[in-house]
Amino acid sequence: MRHFLLVEGTNEKWDGVKLGMRSIPIATACTIYHKFFCETNLDAYDPYLIAMSSIYLAGKVEEQHLRTRDIINVSNRYFNPSGEPLELDSRFWELRDSIVQCELLMLRVLRFQVSFQHPHKYLLHYLVSLKNWLNRHSWQRTPVAVTAWALLRDSYHGGLCLRFQAQHIAVAVLYLALQVYGVEVPAEVEAEKPWWQVFSDDLTKPIIDNIVSDLIQIYTMDTEIP
Repeated sequence: MRHFLLVEGTNEKWDGVKLGMRSIPIATACTIYHKFFCETNLDAYDPYLIAMSSIYLAGKVEEQHLRTRDIINVSNRYFNPSGEPLELDSRFWELRDSIVQCELLMLRVLRFQVSFQHPHKYLLHYLVSLKNWLNRHSWQRTPVAVTAWALLRDSYHGGLCLRFQAQHIAVAVLYLALQVYGVEVPAEVEAEKPWWQVFSDDLTKPIIDNIVSDLIQIYTMDTEIP
């Protein structure tokens, strides 16, 4: 549960206003975090330090460089909302050095494989295609696009990014968004194959169901957090 909260914080609390991070660097940070703990013992490393180092490393990977000072201040405010801001004392500099050293450790553990293919570009393409397929009224009266993007963002709270292909995740969040609002894709009944297979030939209904099930599990965990 602690790891879920940390990734949720990385994904939402540090987004936009706090650190000015774009969606791709945030996705990369979450993926680095998940992948690191898939390669190591969950209890062997401080998850708070790993979370901060993931943000720091993701900024470099995605060419959105972030100052360690900003990462430390924002994370301190998130993890200790009632605490005082950190002073530029020995504790601060020790934490800064720990982030830099942890970055090197993570690179070695991940064998320097820290570039990932994310679903975002696929989802954007699929949404444009779907908008052309649906009638204008159906598209405008339901927030399918907004919901699909929100589902994709929330998917990084769990490890879907490591278990499924980027294209499949993009289709699955779109599939779920359509299901939520009861929107049907025109001519699907008469088509030779379902609309989602047009986007990805190797995608199957069981894969979609597994991704959707994992997404629902993420929201279930979220509701169980006091």
